[in-house]
Amino acid sequence: MDKEEKDRKIQTHEDLVIYQKAFEAAMIIFELSKKFPIEEKYSLTDQIRRSSRSVCANLAEAWRKRRYKASFIAKLNDCESEAAETQVWLKFAVKCHYISTEKGRELYSTYNQILSGLVKMINSPESWLIG
Repeated sequence: MDKEEKDRKIQTHEDLVIYQKAFEAAMIIFELSKKFPIEEKYSLTDQIRRSSRSVCANLAEAWRKRRYKASFIAKLNDCESEAAETQVWLKFAVKCHYISTEKGRELYSTYNQILSGLVKMINSPESWLIG
């Protein structure tokens, strides 16, 4: 738990800073991906949308599994994998000139922050567990 989260009451997964960052990033990716070429619809567009949204969905699931340390950590590991996958798709989107290098770097950096938060939760699950 970082200082910002210690200073306020966390009641749901939506109160987590990393969830908020991941959700906002997924929405930005959704808007940007609307401009991807039609031939990318079933590849890059679907993949980057799916993985970015999956970070949020898996974090919601992890939050509900806080009674069981192993299950909680497993879902957080899924979040971590999806965030890293999203970074790969961002690199493809930049290399294919579908998004600007600047926007790609900004989003990549956001996912680094998300990954950092997830790793902290994975390494210190006890402060998050209930029951």
